[in-house]
Amino acid sequence: MMSKRQEPGILLVRAQEGDERARNLLIEKFTPFILRVTAAASGRYVRLGNDDEVSIALMAFNEAISDYREEKGVSFLSFAETVIRRRLIDFFRKEARAQKVIPLSAFAESEAEDGNEPTNRFEVRQATESYREAVENTDRRTEIIQYSKLLLEYGITFAELVELSPKHEDARVRAIEVARLIAENPAYRDHLKLKGSLPLKALEKEVTISRKTLERQRKYIIAVTIIFIENLQFLKEYIKK
Repeated sequence: MMSKRQEPGILLVRAQEGDERARNLLIEKFTPFILRVTAAASGRYVRLGNDDEVSIALMAFNEAISDYREEKGVSFLSFAETVIRRRLIDFFRKEARAQKVIPLSAFAESEAEDGNEPTNRFEVRQATESYREAVENTDRRTEIIQYSKLLLEYGITFAELVELSPKHEDARVRAIEVARLIAENPAYRDHLKLKGSLPLKALEKEVTISRKTLERQRKYIIAVTIIFIENLQFLKEYIKK
């Protein structure tokens, strides 16, 4: 049971008077609230100690403790949520600019429901979407770099892939299915990883493609197999298209 000295209202007063222990207790008690607000603003699940957004939100909550004034007629949590969202929007904008995402345009503000300064809901969505796009672009580049390194282990360069891809769609689909078969079969997968080559003898018994075609498409099949084995999400989407 919470003692009277640990009630949020009393902790807030003590924190504003300079009691650091009270401030830390207040932050600890409202960490679930901070995580919920952060997840809603970010549009994804966030974890304490793992995501930059949470660090930004914790600092914003700490800022709200110092700046809150009861006489404004707004509850502390409403005020804290507004501060957290604004700091996150600033963070999203900064990250978006760092990834060279097109800057946001200015849009008309809407009246806030909690008595604070007006907030721009459309701008919040735009900032969040720009941030997500920036993160996705970074993840995509990271995945391609990882993939390029994996290909080199088999003597394949990323630049070769366009030339290696079968020109006819039906041939390409069959090659992808062979790659999927290898990735899903532990024995075939181990053969590829250990020897750096396709298990041709075994594949001949399972697929309708001739050995000659398998040999000709060897690099392409290996390249696609790597995508399946490593579960490279962006490249898997590319294959589906």
